[in-house]
Amino acid sequence: MANADILLLQKVDHLGYEGDEVTVRAGYARNYLLPKRFAIPITRSNRKQIDALRIRRAEREVKELQEAKELAEKIRTLAIAFPVKTGERGKMFGAITAADLVRKFTEHGITVDRKKIHLDPVKHTGQFTAKLKLHHDVTIDFTFDVVSEDSSKKT
Repeated sequence: MANADILLLQKVDHLGYEGDEVTVRAGYARNYLLPKRFAIPITRSNRKQIDALRIRRAEREVKELQEAKELAEKIRTLAIAFPVKTGERGKMFGAITAADLVRKFTEHGITVDRKKIHLDPVKHTGQFTAKLKLHHDVTIDFTFDVVSEDSSKKT
């Protein structure tokens, strides 16, 4: 079978990142990667572009890591509580999900992608921990409270 050596111009899932030299089937390169401008064939003239892409990728990764660390510090300083309606025995109506956490973060001026929050739906009151994967090197545990609206009105 024929293979093609290509240079990725951007991240392609399950294949590689910007600046990576990869070998793929010729048809995949010819029919998908090249027409969509995800990659270019590796030639002598493209070698300079390869070096430029690697430098740009390294700079971007350093910047993303720094931004993730700063965001982690902001999130660690937050104290979030979810007042919820509860029934007679303290059973919660509904559930707290990652989307609810994203809304609370947005209220505090922090933007986090819902897919980066690992949380099983919370269906009772108490203190819970969600795992946030902000970068492949930056993962934090965020603690939040779920309290009954009835008890928050009394205080």
